Amino acid sequence: MPITETATTEYVCARTQGTRHAILIDPADQTPDTAAKRCLAAVAAGSSMVLVGGSSDTDMENVHDTVVAIQEALELVRWAATQDAGAEEEPPKIPVVLFPQGAAALSPAADAITFMMLMNSMDQRFLIGEQVKGAPFVKKAGIEPVPMGYLICEPGGKAGQVGSAELIGPTETERVEAYAMTAQFLGFRLFYLEAGSGADNPVNPDLIRAARDSCDLPIIVGGGIRDSRAARAASEAGADWIITGNITEEYDDASELQAVLSDLISGI
Repeated sequence: MPITETATTEYVCARTQGTRHAILIDPADQTPDTAAKRCLAAVAAGSSMVLVGGSSDTDMENVHDTVVAIQEALELVRWAATQDAGAEEEPPKIPVVLFPQGAAALSPAADAITFMMLMNSMDQRFLIGEQVKGAPFVKKAGIEPVPMGYLICEPGGKAGQVGSAELIGPTETERVEAYAMTAQFLGFRLFYLEAGSGADNPVNPDLIRAARDSCDLPIIVGGGIRDSRAARAASEAGADWIITGNITEEYDDASELQAVLSDLISGI
């Protein structure tokens, strides 16, 4: 269905479309132009959302330039599609959603922001501090906030280190169940299980299944998903969204990246 800015949360939180894929773009690791080209390749492969953020090594200007470049590229493709006289309907708008490490990585050009709490952090900064800093900007800029519980699992990687996370072990299903229930009771709209950027192993499907059985929230899973087999395992365990980031940075050729992502997305 076509998306408007006011419907972004409804689109992202819908659980009626099966497992969907999103690409994660880190502005610190690529130019805005490269990010835009990679997003076009991902959307052509079947991605349904673009997340922007994830690194502590970036600033607001870089994030904003990246979001603008992605929005312009996606809009140009949509406009070109509407010029096709044989097209039966307008192509859907792919939302560009902020996935910030903190309050210094925001942009008013985004469709929405995952307004998240790192639930298993031992640092107040990631439990509430960065949210308090960023809230006035989000309000003033009119960015649509999507409240999200964020949980980092082993191995955790840099996200776990920077966030001072008390990592979830691969067999700690009861902890995940408790966090998932808490996320729903606190009114969050999304629940994210993260293995860490570039993780050798993705989130254990048993943990995904535990979360799925414990709450009604859409479940996002990211970190270490590099092929269709891992994507399928997460999907079958109950993931509503599969996120890939690092793998996209390995390909400068857009057609090659599109082929790789098409194969991965075929698993879900």
